[in-house]
Amino acid sequence: MQRGPNKLAIHSLCNRIVLCHVAVTDTPRCSLAPALFRTISLNMILQILSILFRPLGAVFALFASHQGRPAQWRGVRRSHRVQVIRDCRYGGTDDVPLRADVYLPTKPGPLPAVLMIHGGGWNSGDVAQTASQARRVAARGYVVVNATYRLVPAALFPAQLQDMQQALRWMRANAASYGIDPSRIAAWGYSAGAHLAALLGSLQPGDRLYDAGARVAAVVAGGTPADLRKFHGGTLVPAFLGERWREHSPIFRESSPAANVRAGQAPVFLYHGAVDWLVPPDQAIDYQRALQDAGVVNELYLMRGLGHITAFLMDGAAVQRGADFLDRQLTSPRS
Repeated sequence: MQRGPNKLAIHSLCNRIVLCHVAVTDTPRCSLAPALFRTISLNMILQILSILFRPLGAVFALFASHQGRPAQWRGVRRSHRVQVIRDCRYGGTDDVPLRADVYLPTKPGPLPAVLMIHGGGWNSGDVAQTASQARRVAARGYVVVNATYRLVPAALFPAQLQDMQQALRWMRANAASYGIDPSRIAAWGYSAGAHLAALLGSLQPGDRLYDAGARVAAVVAGGTPADLRKFHGGTLVPAFLGERWREHSPIFRESSPAANVRAGQAPVFLYHGAVDWLVPPDQAIDYQRALQDAGVVNELYLMRGLGHITAFLMDGAAVQRGADFLDRQLTSPRS
């Protein structure tokens, strides 16, 4: 069991430091500083960090392990140009609109699609955080909808899940407009976003939160807090769920993808930093074991030497392996 420091809260703080807009409130010594800092956006920060870390990521990929990958699979990784339609409203209210950026590959449709879900501890983050992943997955031939959702503390679980279900219904309702095959939609996320993606894939008819119009055909999840029952201390998970940990808590169980694994759920690709001390790797390892025991198609890509933030910044190989997984699962239309 994981006790002691609130590791997810630390991740949220790291996320705010690494993935934030640059702002200057004090009077700068250099007159050029205000204009310079105002031009630095979150996207620019992430792009710079990604470029800086990319060579290291290729090195770490040499030491990664990949469990469950078919030995004989030889896919073709094609790259397509991508058009982005920004700020599409998929739901919400006039006061709190829910928006998404749609990434369209220059490829005839209908195409498989991915709902991309950002992380941030359920209380921060936006689509800029996952813009790089969205573009790379779209370049592989997927329509990608990179969506926002309501955040803690203004909205508690299951609001975030319900927002993503609304995004999936919107994708199906607008499938013809965006060239989406509604039978081939997957969910992809990192950290808190991975939790929501995995939860979407675990829901089945009869579950309280199941939505037939929001089903997914596959899941790709990185740095996944798959079992919230393991987080006994801290404030982040209780703030998300609206109650503190207690043994046999129904909401802790209902919100944990690893606690709801059953035969027939969507196939799952997991990737995780092997030295992640914010969301420890046993979250992925135990989740994969549960998937395996239930007969659910799964793969685990363990990124040796990388932690939670570094696995996100150096995810080049993981994203390619995740897209390979989607190619295997979504290669033909499904009924």
